[in-house]
Amino acid sequence: MVTIKCLLSIAAIKGWLLIQLDVNNAFFHGELLEEVYIVLPLGFGDKNDKRVCRLNKSLYGLKQAFRQWFAKFSSTIISLGFMQSKTDYSLFTNTQGTSFMALLVYVDDILIANNDVTFVNTFKTFLDQKFKLKDLGPLMYFLGLEVTRNTSGISLSHRKYALEILSNIGFLGSKPVKTHMEQHLKLSRYDGVLLEDPKPYRRLVGRLLDLTITRPDLTFAVHTLSQFMDSPQLPHLHAAHRVLQYIKDSPDQGLFFPSNSNLKLTGFADSDWAGCQDTRRSITSFCIFLGSSLISWKSKKQYVVSRSSAEAEYRVLANTVSELVWLISLLQDLQVNHSSAATLYCDNKSAIQIATNSVFHERTKIYIEIDCHFVRDKIQDSSIKLFYVNSHIRLVDCFTKPLGFPLFSTLLSKLGIIDIHAPALVVKLV
Repeated sequence: MVTIKCLLSIAAIKGWLLIQLDVNNAFFHGELLEEVYIVLPLGFGDKNDKRVCRLNKSLYGLKQAFRQWFAKFSSTIISLGFMQSKTDYSLFTNTQGTSFMALLVYVDDILIANNDVTFVNTFKTFLDQKFKLKDLGPLMYFLGLEVTRNTSGISLSHRKYALEILSNIGFLGSKPVKTHMEQHLKLSRYDGVLLEDPKPYRRLVGRLLDLTITRPDLTFAVHTLSQFMDSPQLPHLHAAHRVLQYIKDSPDQGLFFPSNSNLKLTGFADSDWAGCQDTRRSITSFCIFLGSSLISWKSKKQYVVSRSSAEAEYRVLANTVSELVWLISLLQDLQVNHSSAATLYCDNKSAIQIATNSVFHERTKIYIEIDCHFVRDKIQDSSIKLFYVNSHIRLVDCFTKPLGFPLFSTLLSKLGIIDIHAPALVVKLV
């Protein structure tokens, strides 16, 4: 999904065409490399017939079907001159003179970004001869994402899916709230009454996870609720219901990728030291912009307990630098030369000193030494520039803790999260 958002943000800036294709009966094109047998289908033979059928082609329902179809498709377009990306194997690119095409494939759904109408029409004709295609026209709905485009940019939302969740759970008539969690709320797995049937809770949280693809504002709340899937309790269910009330207040919210942006990567990293009530692990969070477009973010509990806020912050820096390095490589595949260093902001001076000053190496512990060397190497080879940012203007607070409405709404506007169907679109970006 990060690749899709990155591609859409570049397409908005460069004015690329966005076209969606669908392959009819995609799995039937796969060629099996091993012997696979199935029992006789209904209508062939009687109940006591022990004969089996050997498959000559792939079939829906086979474990091999996905792999064999992708192998068939990728080998076909590679023979046409496409290059398969090493950063994301579902991405293929082709350059012919000034014509450039990027192709993303997810099972049988294909997204094409192109700057040459003639080139893309020739390619669609070729694919239709190899596989029967359904041309869905300009991109509007892809993998559940609702895509709208105008001269000012491209917007992504999950409005239809959000309303379906509210309808299925029975919250269409609920009272809306302005924030997804109560401020200063701390959930624990040891407080409250266990739910008699945990399945509805698990199903609800699983559906909310899909919404976080276009709703960064839900990321922290859903991340917190997903930690109690094994034994959910009544307070967890109440917190999940508050998320639904928040969605009721803003079902149209989504991401906006402006067309008048630059193509420079900027990251913000932060952590909530010992933020987990039960394990005392810290919460890692970062967000990365391509120009003014938010394309990647994360809120996740760290795997180990950090003994200081500097250690927790440094682990966040390592994770963010890793994401930035991957994105720089992805941009190169998409014909974007990110010649300048990516900018990374952090509000912990101790972590910045560890990253930039080799004298502090002896003070770091052995369990963060690898992270230490990794971040330093990227700073020294000018891939990353690390800067200090004041705590009161950091953008990732909404990924680490519940906030009050004034600060929460301010951060959302700076992250480029907007009401897609608002009468007047006003976007305030950093």
